[in-house]
Order: sequence, then C-alpha cells, then structure tokens
Amino acid sequence: MKLYPLKFEPILKSIIWGGSEIPEFKNLANKESGIGESWEISAVENNVSIIANGSLAGKKLDDLIDEAKGNLLGNKIYDKFGSKFPLLIKFIDAQDDLSIQVHPDDKLAKERHNSFGKTEMWYVVKAKSDAFIVSGFKDKITPEQYLEKVNDNTFTDTLQKYKAKEGDVYFLPAGRVHAIGSGCFIAEIQQTSYITYRIYDYNRKDAQGKGRELHTELAKDAIDYNVYDTYKTDYKSTKNKPVELVSCKYFTTNLLELDNEIKQDIANIDSFIIYMCLEGSCHLEDDKGNKITINQGETILIPAQTKHVTIVPNKNVKLLETFVK
Repeated sequence: MKLYPLKFEPILKSIIWGGSEIPEFKNLANKESGIGESWEISAVENNVSIIANGSLAGKKLDDLIDEAKGNLLGNKIYDKFGSKFPLLIKFIDAQDDLSIQVHPDDKLAKERHNSFGKTEMWYVVKAKSDAFIVSGFKDKITPEQYLEKVNDNTFTDTLQKYKAKEGDVYFLPAGRVHAIGSGCFIAEIQQTSYITYRIYDYNRKDAQGKGRELHTELAKDAIDYNVYDTYKTDYKSTKNKPVELVSCKYFTTNLLELDNEIKQDIANIDSFIIYMCLEGSCHLEDDKGNKITINQGETILIPAQTKHVTIVPNKNVKLLETFVK
C-alpha cells in the first residue's frame, strides 16, 4: 500500500459555548456559528476521522491502520494500541467559560470506564484581552475540603487563574483541575479518551432551569491535590528549529516557527508525526516525493515509514509537530 501525508475531513462539533472562529480560521465554505470544536484527527468511537486527500480519500482512519499497521503508526505504537489511534487532535473555540473539570488517569479510567485516561496539552492560538485559563490549585486543600468548597460555591477561590495570551502552553496531566475561559482559541493534543468529570459549572441553568450534570464524587478520587510552583510551560521561541514544548509518555510536541526551509530527519522516531498549522502556510515533501500544501487551520498525518520531510514556508509558517516517543 502506498502511504503519503494525509489530510482528514474535520469533525465539527456544535456546542452551546462555541463561536464563529473555527470556520473562519480553517477557511471553510460553511461559516456556521456555534462550532466549539474541530476534531482534526480522531479515533473516538462514532467519531473516526475520514481521509480527505489522495487515493485513500474516503477511507476511515481505523480501517487504514488495520491495513497499514506499523507502517502508518510505528511498530511500537501498533504493538501497544493496535488499530486504536492513541491521540485526539482538536481546535477549540470557547465563546463562554467552560466548566471546571478534571480527567482520570489510565488506572482509574480503566477501572471505571474501560478507557484510556486523559493527559492533554493546550497551545493558545489566540485570545481576547480578558480571556483566561484555569490550571491547578493555588491553595492546598484536602478531598474533604474540596467537597465542602464545591457545595458552598467557593471552589474557584482555590484555583490558579492565568491571563491567556497567544503562544501560551499548558501541560495538563490527568488529575489536574482545569478550565478554558471565554475568548480562548486553542489547539489541543490529548490521549484518545472522552472521559471528563465536570466539577463546577458556575451554577448555570438551561432554558428549562436545569443545571448540567456534575461529577463531584467521581472527580474527588481523580484530582491531584498537590500545589505546584507554576502550571504554565515556559519555553524560548527560536526560528527555524524545533522547540520542545511538552514531552511525556503519551506524546511529544514541538513548536516550529519557520521563515526558511528545513529538513526533518524522522527515520529513527518509529512514530507517525502530526503537523497542525497555526499560522501561514507551507509546502511539505517527503522522501518518496509526495508533496502537500498545509494552510492555516489544517492538520496532516505523516506515516511512520517516512524517513524525512522537507518543509518550505510561504514567507512564514507556525506549526505544532507531535509524535510518540
């Protein structure tokens, strides 16, 4: 089977807190508002990505993995995950404050839901002047105090809140309490999991006067109650070379800010590579001569059998590069 850099049909999610940024950012013909998320690459059940380009167009991602196996994923990844793609890649447009939530780790998610846990990261693509991110605790509390504070509506007082700005990075290991504030447009990389425990929703009510379901008790045992010095990732932006943002057992993500051509030698990674285009555009050519253009808002998957890629920016391009070590 001939493999090549793959694009996918975006899976657009209409969500009550969604805005109008995603269709504009991705230059979609349909300018529908209320789109909260674009699932760029997904293997979540009933939300499996469909290839959009080339001879494999129309094929589902999991079906291609069944056929291509380690040539697509990488041998070590296929041995571990089989046809289940291990990451979920998204753009998120929050036009209202999202609920405060937490995700279980692998052990707890397996016990309760027969699922992977959910460790993730956020890259802030853009943010309005009053946008914020909630990540982690600023004050030490116990599980018992957590329940008390949720019940008396003071839980948010214990959380660390950051003013959001373009280029901010947040690593969110399973167990970290977090929330995206109104006005944030984010690129998200996460484990393939849809397990979320909603802790607090600002006492909001729907048109029928009902609040959304909370998972206060389930979250209690999933939370990391430790207090850390900072919850924001510091990095130094450098032109025309990969800058590591996050490296964990689930994924490694680099930032590429390019105004010159670079060649990425990926022969020894034994992993697929994902490029998310955050700004500008570029041309990419692999070692087999396959060529593809990547524009702002597009995401591509490079098969693991690829030995190197050459990236040529059209003036400037900003990419997130993600793989599994």
